[in-house]
Amino acid sequence: MNKKKHPRFLVPNYGARKRKRVQYRWRAQRGIDSKKRVKKKESGASPSIGYKNSDAVRYARSDGTFEALVHNETELRDLISAGERKTVVFAHDLSSRKRVMLQKIAEQSNVKVANGV
Repeated sequence: MNKKKHPRFLVPNYGARKRKRVQYRWRAQRGIDSKKRVKKKESGASPSIGYKNSDAVRYARSDGTFEALVHNETELRDLISAGERKTVVFAHDLSSRKRVMLQKIAEQSNVKVANGV
């Protein structure tokens, strides 16, 4: 099962010459005269509940697996013993020594690591 595609949700007047520094991001429009807030068709798509994916594929990575955040060795071992097909993501505050150690454990048990060494 694949995720649904959706258009880019841009701020209004994205292509205008004066707005070259406007980034690709979404903020709900609050202006009283905003055509985007009133949902005029020519102003582009806005996020709505209809773009939501089914529960089976929500938060899934492009390879079909889900992420599991790992902080230490016991969390990694529990994940391996559970037998679930998940992609491991190391926490940002792990030291490089601990990352190398956890990477070796993951390689031995054929677990994919998203942000490995």
